[in-house]
Amino acid sequence: MEADVAVLGGGPGGYTAAIRAAQLGVKTVCIEREPELGGTCLRIGCIPTKAWVQTAFALKEAEHTFEKLGVKLGGFQLEFGKANEWKAAVVKQMTQGVASLFKANGVEWVKGNGSFKDANTIAVEGGEDVTFKAAIIATGSFPLRPPIEGLDSERCVDSEGLLAQTEVPRRLVVLGGGIIGCEFASIFQRFGSEVTIIEMLPALIPQEDADASRELAKQFGKRGIALHLEKQCTKVEDGAGALTVHFGDGETVEADLMLESIGVEFDKRKGIAADEHRRTTVDHIYAVGDCAGYWQLAHTAFREGEVAAENACGHEATVDNRAVPRPIYTDPEIAGVGLTEAEAREQYGDDV
Repeated sequence: MEADVAVLGGGPGGYTAAIRAAQLGVKTVCIEREPELGGTCLRIGCIPTKAWVQTAFALKEAEHTFEKLGVKLGGFQLEFGKANEWKAAVVKQMTQGVASLFKANGVEWVKGNGSFKDANTIAVEGGEDVTFKAAIIATGSFPLRPPIEGLDSERCVDSEGLLAQTEVPRRLVVLGGGIIGCEFASIFQRFGSEVTIIEMLPALIPQEDADASRELAKQFGKRGIALHLEKQCTKVEDGAGALTVHFGDGETVEADLMLESIGVEFDKRKGIAADEHRRTTVDHIYAVGDCAGYWQLAHTAFREGEVAAENACGHEATVDNRAVPRPIYTDPEIAGVGLTEAEAREQYGDDV
């Protein structure tokens, strides 16, 4: 199979790049191994999580707001099965929407696992090779589990495993107080779980502004979310009735389910090096999204995909990731853009 532009990966960066290249009039194929397009974001990340965020917000409104507005409700409760049906419907609509955009724009979806055979060929498992004039790598990223004893228990899950739950755990321990951990902690507290966060650093969402971090910790405390900061998980024991999580200096907490969301700090040296045109060290091969970007965010991948496609098609485009919006869908919500105060002072002193 021959193509002008071959895109490896059908997530936000990949499908955006493929659609843009096709719109510019070149023959475009997108190679994606999963049964649906959309990548982690649409299938098992941003979109299903935000569907739950909406459910959690509705619960908050019912509990705290409606009566103030003169709307008196009878008894209400979360029907988790219905919430999951809603989540699945949203995901289906979004993934099918990408497939429809491929069809409308003339992008050919090659289903299978692709790998580079040489600088102008991608081999596809179970299919024919794809030769190309330009390629865009958009293979995403995956989480790495830390080497903690007992973390291989079936009751210790990552974000994908948590999204697959069919029951709300009575007690949820969240290992890691970063963005993903805090978002799920916020959601499941609204769903009725007793939530505990264990974070090895002295603050939640430590990459964000210190004022925002302190306010989030304050509001989480008011909601009854237990915070154990500057504590490190050392072992997890899976007993007959519960998990026992060991952390700190001999402290323990019991849980019915544990979310491992420590997250691995992105190392630019281990990613694919790409310039502002998203061009790699091979002139006709580009890289976008999590596999190459400092900001592992879907909207960053969207822009990088557009830029890579335009350059691959002979146009001139660049991306500037210094001022990327960073939303965090906790309650309260948090957002940042550009440098934090600490980063600005480190770079520019007290002139900020």
